[in-house]
Amino acid sequence: MNTLDTQRLVNKAQKLCEQRGARLTPARREVFEILAEQEGAIGAYDLLDKLKAAVPNAKPPTIYRALDFLQEQGFVHKITSSNSYVLCSHFDHQHPVQMLICVQCGSVQEIQSDGVYDALRKQAESQEFQVASQTIEAHGLCKACH
Repeated sequence: MNTLDTQRLVNKAQKLCEQRGARLTPARREVFEILAEQEGAIGAYDLLDKLKAAVPNAKPPTIYRALDFLQEQGFVHKITSSNSYVLCSHFDHQHPVQMLICVQCGSVQEIQSDGVYDALRKQAESQEFQVASQTIEAHGLCKACH
């Protein structure tokens, strides 16, 4: 992603934070920018290494607090299977998440399939279970790798 696109996303996140009464601190902003510039998912310690270029005294709690905040705001998705993070492609609204993860190159594509969510929600309701959030990870080969 180029610098102009990254700045546009940061501005959008900043406005959303202001509307929500949340604070996009310099460290949170820097982590957001790093994630915006990533091609795929990135682990917390790799993020920390990149963050140290801008914030030399950054420690693991710095990165985890920033990631927690960014997840709470819906800006970032955690990929549980690889314990990594990726910027949400449409963070201006809450939505169920499905991730297509390439096992060869590591690319991550976020898709939104309401049909998948509706089927899950209906089955959960039949079990008297209320779904609070939903993330589905599908592993396979992307177009470039198969």
